[in-house]
Amino acid sequence: MSAVLTRGLEPSTEGVYPVAGHPVAGQPVSMGMPVGMRPSLDDLVDSARLRLTSSRGQSLLAELSRLRPSTERTDAWPVEAWGRMVDSGLLAWGIPAEHGGHACTTRELLEAYIDVARSCLTTAFILTQRNSAVQRIIDSNQTELKERLLPPIASGQLLVTLGISHLTTSRQHMVRPVVEAKSEGSSLVLDGEIPWVTAAPQADLIVAGGAFRDGRQVLVLVPTDARGVHVRPPSEMMALNASQTAVVALDGVEVPARYILAGPIENVIRKSGSAGGAGSLSTSALAIGQTRYALARMAAEAESRRELADFVVSLTDECDRLERALLVSATPPAFPIDAASLRTEANSLVTRTTQAWFALAKGAGYLDEHPAAIAVRQALFFLVWSCPQPVLTAALRELTRSN
Repeated sequence: MSAVLTRGLEPSTEGVYPVAGHPVAGQPVSMGMPVGMRPSLDDLVDSARLRLTSSRGQSLLAELSRLRPSTERTDAWPVEAWGRMVDSGLLAWGIPAEHGGHACTTRELLEAYIDVARSCLTTAFILTQRNSAVQRIIDSNQTELKERLLPPIASGQLLVTLGISHLTTSRQHMVRPVVEAKSEGSSLVLDGEIPWVTAAPQADLIVAGGAFRDGRQVLVLVPTDARGVHVRPPSEMMALNASQTAVVALDGVEVPARYILAGPIENVIRKSGSAGGAGSLSTSALAIGQTRYALARMAAEAESRRELADFVVSLTDECDRLERALLVSATPPAFPIDAASLRTEANSLVTRTTQAWFALAKGAGYLDEHPAAIAVRQALFFLVWSCPQPVLTAALRELTRSN
């Protein structure tokens, strides 16, 4: 059994990073070891295979897999699936022990994302947005806020989510700030609309981004029941509708100083030390998990259709190589793997794999609720979710076969 989960769903404490939590794009851990002395990729991964392998972890994944069909076919909040996440203790991962959590390594968290995404991509998506918001609270200097809020967040009593896409990839063409911040004494006042807030109708708190007209930006914590906060009905998307991703309107919302997490500074996401920015390793982990799900279904089909075996093997080998690269980038001594390149390969792989499954499903796959059709729609999400320009450009080059 893996050492990760010897106490239920508690991760191991070996090799814990100084600040445990969300993986950071483009920031591999370096131990200063000369390249020639580093072990191979295979050695690093195979020597420490960490997974949700305890009976409790396997029970969680089995339940998420069982619930996946119903979760994928509805726009209702996945009460049962998220309840399993709360009961498992996985929500405590990455939160410091003094605040009721369990420290974990970046690698352990990435592996958990892969496994949860393989079982249910919708649940994994909600988890990553929640964890990214949690990390930004951890990274802040608001000691009293952390002492008060992190324990109920770790236990699942409070749900926090993220609303910062307008500072990274969404609506970047707008002349005025999408969410405008103004100073009012020691407080801030926010006006505008936060796009793409996952779990907005269910969340108690939103880590939101705002911008001043002079270019400075802030990260703040906004209670969803605060005056002037209006959660719009969830958007109808091609897939992942149970995530209840919605627009949140802010109408003169006052944010006291104790709820300011970072800033005001320019490029607050990059300079605040917060993790999980656009193109982060977490997104690639979810793409790999979705690929694993599709490959498992294809392999089952290939048992009775032997002509499919070579295609399944080829895609599986590619997925294995990509997963090794991802995990090695988070395993000290880390190899300097570019997060954007990794994301580009993950996007391509998940799109091609799900479409291969769709093709082998033949006419049945064209039915709206066939699992392969749903998987194809889900995979397309990776082409637009937190997709920085280099990743988008690479996707366009592949799609148009241009150099």
